[in-house]
Amino acid sequence: MSGSNQDLVLIKELELILDSCTLELTPVDEVWPNLYIGNVAVAQNRKKLHKLGITHVLNAAHYKQGSIGDQSFYGDTCVYFGIPAEDSDHFDLRKVLVHCIMGMSRSATLVLAYFMLRQRLPLRDALRHVVQKRAIYPNRNFLSLLLKLDEQLTLKRRLCPLL
Repeated sequence: MSGSNQDLVLIKELELILDSCTLELTPVDEVWPNLYIGNVAVAQNRKKLHKLGITHVLNAAHYKQGSIGDQSFYGDTCVYFGIPAEDSDHFDLRKVLVHCIMGMSRSATLVLAYFMLRQRLPLRDALRHVVQKRAIYPNRNFLSLLLKLDEQLTLKRRLCPLL
């Protein structure tokens, strides 16, 4: 089987996991303690963000039409990030909303990659976890990238289990 055909089979397997989600798409859901995936309407609703205790907003649709894209909108109530966010031990992210326009594909892809990289979850386990919390559906291009990341992490962890 060629690489692209094999990738298509794997992507279809991932889509079956995504299809198993019985949740309705809502404006915002907590998918991990203090980690939310939501849509642009929630990101633009400062009262809702305050009610949820959101301290940081990561916009995965930073340059897309209709997406708020600067710190001035949030003032001192939230720290705003367009991609990429700084990765360091002194970077305080207490509660985060990761959003894109619909809160289904771009933002979900970033959260899945986070689970794979930082929580050491294999892609399938990360998908299973998130679809229990939120209706997501990363597009096939993003699923393909996540598969490649999953393969790379699996290989690296075989070579060095500490990774």
